[in-house]
Amino acid sequence: MYIYKSGVLAFDNATGGLTSGANVIILAPAMSEAEKIAYNLCRPLPGEYTIVLTTEDQSSELIDNFNKWGFNIENVGLIDTVTKVSTPTIQDELRVRYVGSPSDLTGIGIKFSKMVESITDGHFSKEKPARYPPPLRLCVSTVSTLLMYRKLEVLYQFLHVFSTKLKKMEGIGVYILNSESFDEKTISLLKNLMTVAIDIKVENDRYYLKLNGKNIKSLPWTEYRFEDGKMVVHI
Repeated sequence: MYIYKSGVLAFDNATGGLTSGANVIILAPAMSEAEKIAYNLCRPLPGEYTIVLTTEDQSSELIDNFNKWGFNIENVGLIDTVTKVSTPTIQDELRVRYVGSPSDLTGIGIKFSKMVESITDGHFSKEKPARYPPPLRLCVSTVSTLLMYRKLEVLYQFLHVFSTKLKKMEGIGVYILNSESFDEKTISLLKNLMTVAIDIKVENDRYYLKLNGKNIKSLPWTEYRFEDGKMVVHI
């Protein structure tokens, strides 16, 4: 079984690395830089691939940030549900696929499947997969936006299908949800799909996380920060 390491020491020590099929939900308030946490957990290590579903930021902005943070950008694909709103004529690229709106779950699913096929076939980057299925990290940024467009029951089924596909592919998924915008029923239902939950809080301009999940060591409220885009946890 493939083990996914994040490079964040406290997280890797607690989880032992994420096993194939694991799903992580980040429950965070606004302005807590939860996206950076997700991107750190989804940074592709050598031989790995990452797909980011972005519902808030344009893919061009994310690519700039990933380059700045030292990502192997050739092994990162983006499904962009934002840019086509302002630029409807924009065309798909090898590593960037466009969907007209976050409400188009069918379109998102199709673009995801095609991108996975490109990775598996060895057409996605110069680096050919050395392992089958190729190790894949999926980042959904954010589930909160998707919930603004689709009912909870519909989105739950969509994410269930996604998580099932990832399990078959031996990949992992990381999902962001604004913990202040949704009731406990919504949060509880979505957590049922997950292996690990990361809770985030902000106090006096300082950032803290708490880690819980199946078959891992719990991590109590612990401070974290970012240095050049990389997550540092105080342990």
